[in-house]
Amino acid sequence: MPAKYREIGDFHAYYSGEREAPYLTIFVGGNHEASNYLYELYYGGWVAPNIYYLGAANIVRVGPLRIAGLSGIWKGYNYRKVHHERLPYNQSDVKSIYHVREIDKRKLVQVRSQIDIGISHDWPKGVEWMGDWKTLFRMKSHFEADARNGSLGSVAAKLVMDRLKPTYWFSAHLHCKFSAVVQHDKQVASQGPLILANSIPVSEQPGQSNSISNLPVIESEAGPSSAQPTKNADELELDLDDDEPDPPENEKGTTLAANADEIDLELDEGADDTGVAIVAAGQDLDSVKVPLNDDTHVDAPAVTPTEPASGVSNALRALLPESFVRPAARAEAPKLDPPPDITNRVTKFLALDKCLPNRHFLQILDVDPISEAPSEPGPICLEHDKEWLAITRCFGHLDDANCIVGKDEGEAFYRRLIHRDELWVEEHLVKTGKMVVPENFEITAPVYDATLGIQNIQGQPREYSNNQTRAFCKLLHMPNCFHAEEEDILARTLAAEEEEATLVVDLDVGEVGEEEEGEEEIGVTDEAVDADVDAHGFEVV
Repeated sequence: MPAKYREIGDFHAYYSGEREAPYLTIFVGGNHEASNYLYELYYGGWVAPNIYYLGAANIVRVGPLRIAGLSGIWKGYNYRKVHHERLPYNQSDVKSIYHVREIDKRKLVQVRSQIDIGISHDWPKGVEWMGDWKTLFRMKSHFEADARNGSLGSVAAKLVMDRLKPTYWFSAHLHCKFSAVVQHDKQVASQGPLILANSIPVSEQPGQSNSISNLPVIESEAGPSSAQPTKNADELELDLDDDEPDPPENEKGTTLAANADEIDLELDEGADDTGVAIVAAGQDLDSVKVPLNDDTHVDAPAVTPTEPASGVSNALRALLPESFVRPAARAEAPKLDPPPDITNRVTKFLALDKCLPNRHFLQILDVDPISEAPSEPGPICLEHDKEWLAITRCFGHLDDANCIVGKDEGEAFYRRLIHRDELWVEEHLVKTGKMVVPENFEITAPVYDATLGIQNIQGQPREYSNNQTRAFCKLLHMPNCFHAEEEDILARTLAAEEEEATLVVDLDVGEVGEEEEGEEEIGVTDEAVDADVDAHGFEVV
């Protein structure tokens, strides 16, 4: 971010202890936080006294309420990667660090008991159709195209919401107030809504009836809504850089032209998570309808071995090395019946606007718990969740940035492993009274110094090892994949500095080489990496 746009918020006052939040505040991470700080608290923790970050994914208890959270925004091209980003960041890491990952979704969908509240930064995919979408599209006209081509919202958040079925689901990200009612029974009706190639249910297309409510045809004119807030001409829209995926680059830093015939390999796995067989555009299959129904199996079109669709003969294919042979379709992981303890069937969705004047950013609600109450209720405080601790312990070995996250083995496979860890948690934590989240916040980075300001900050923040993450991993007797010794931090920093100093582009011939006259250095710029403010400065507008 250019230095002229940097502005320090007020979080530093809460971090330093100058101010303290008057109420317990729980939040998930989005795309405008100090991601380097939140990374220290991957499993959750206090970012300041009385302000608790839920981590990449988490479930906690506050008195009788069970609250689940999923951080990050949806970008399909990073979904199946591990959380690999470590300081110092390159230009790709600065954005990918706040993209939601499949492994975090995988943990949350193992939950088999009722949740009261779900929180995600990104909206669950498709929830816009469950509310007053006509007013929404008038208020935010650019949402309609994204909603109709299936690119609005988070697939991961939808999968988690559909599994946990909480009473309420809260989101943000799209900077407008919007409410909806998600009726889970009608989403999984025996027939199921039909899906077009663009992944939009037929019942939600203009002129079609909806199985939840009859949706009228969208009017062609999109006049301004009376509820639309006044646009601030001086407001800087920080979300614009996340609307489109980063273009592919070769090793010389040159943007590659898009190949019209290229097959998006990520589409092969999209159906596994969404239950929708998505057909890429341009294959003359735009009118194909695929039932969105777990009981319906969609077979791929048969290809005659003697007449390959590509025109390449089988004899020529036989001469290719084995590595060129298309892998066999992986077997679908066995599924268990829906958990009998998740009984809620209606989720009330609410998203709020930015915290700015004349915007709808605050709403107070009374929430009646529907989850199973603790056997021995005590003072209302923040507590760990027994089932979630078992899931976290079961998947702890996959949190390493250097590990390879394998395919989802399915709930039936993980069920017995989680049950083993539930017994461990019951014996070592529940019975010993170690379920209360300790108030163990410590300052790990230098606090903000107003005399120095933020305009002249150079370089990237350094990495810190957080005492809360160390304590949590020790509590569960599992390795701390997010700890780094001083020599490791120093080695990564030196390696990044050397790479930044030597990786240059010759503007005349386009070759990578040592820096010479007429060459331009590429790499992480000071302006890009300082966007989140030095150390743990949170708010940048």
